[in-house]
Amino acid sequence: KLTVDLVEMSKASSGSIPVNLAPVNVVELVNQALAEYEEKLQRANLPVVLTAPQPEILVSADGRLFWRVMDNLLGNCVKYAQPGTRVYVDVVKYEKKVMISVKNISQAELNLPAEELMERFVRGDSARNTEGSGLGLNIAKTLMSLQKGKLNLVIDGDLFKAVLLFNCLSPTPEENAP
Repeated sequence: KLTVDLVEMSKASSGSIPVNLAPVNVVELVNQALAEYEEKLQRANLPVVLTAPQPEILVSADGRLFWRVMDNLLGNCVKYAQPGTRVYVDVVKYEKKVMISVKNISQAELNLPAEELMERFVRGDSARNTEGSGLGLNIAKTLMSLQKGKLNLVIDGDLFKAVLLFNCLSPTPEENAP
């Protein structure tokens, strides 16, 4: 696993991963990722609360790379979220930006700043002995950058929140009004 993560991190950092940006509906992609993770989240006793007020929000992204970012975030929920709590996923458009957030309550105490969690080989709980290389969030951040987006983390106590930001391609209803 570490070798695979190191190779992926190296490819992402060097820009040698092919990036095929195209208009994609992120609401649909998020729904597909949640469907793919449905059984794993159920087994982990993590019900999902999805908020997506609009059925279609277009951004310029690479569907394959976007999936890898969502796979990382949802995989982290399955591995590290407190069982019996909820995972909140929001897909919202605000002005010309699109925000996709994934929030959960951490099972272990998050005893370091959010910026440090995105560094290579850093894990949220130094006593953790489960799978994981400490590269996932760094890779996800790099994949978002390759798609001209951003990955930000917010930690508030045991609340872990990952926020993906893209520029929006979809006009707002107000922009369509005569």
